[in-house]
Amino acid sequence: MLLTPTLCTSLRGNVFACCSKLTTVDLVGGIHNTVASLHLEIWRSEMTDEINRMNQTLPTITGDKTPAIQQWMGSAFRRLDHYKTEHRRLLKEATTLLELALWKAKLFDNGGVEGEEVRTTMGSRKRARKEVRVTSGANIVIKNVLPFLALKS
Repeated sequence: MLLTPTLCTSLRGNVFACCSKLTTVDLVGGIHNTVASLHLEIWRSEMTDEINRMNQTLPTITGDKTPAIQQWMGSAFRRLDHYKTEHRRLLKEATTLLELALWKAKLFDNGGVEGEEVRTTMGSRKRARKEVRVTSGANIVIKNVLPFLALKS
């Protein structure tokens, strides 16, 4: 069995040329926590399959196993990087939606700046909406929600 730290993302030379009995590679470190905290179940499933794939094919490889392990590590880390990028994109989108929802709720709590019966100027309505957005509390809520949605490492 070979334990590979997740900080080791590449192998140089033919380090496994004389390891004909090598049948298992385990990634150690934070990769399993990161995979477990991915946003979508399909991403978690695909990453788990990718991580386990090497241990299914490694026993069938004859000769130098280094190229296969190098290819597998590169593929696994590229896929993980892609999912981390997508996770950040979805998180940013969710944060924006949360901020807008909090702003809208605050507008309704304040009697609806839009639907006032009293005649107001367009400028005063814009200022009132902007003030409600600043004071909606979204920055406090988002600051306390984001740590629960961040990827673990």
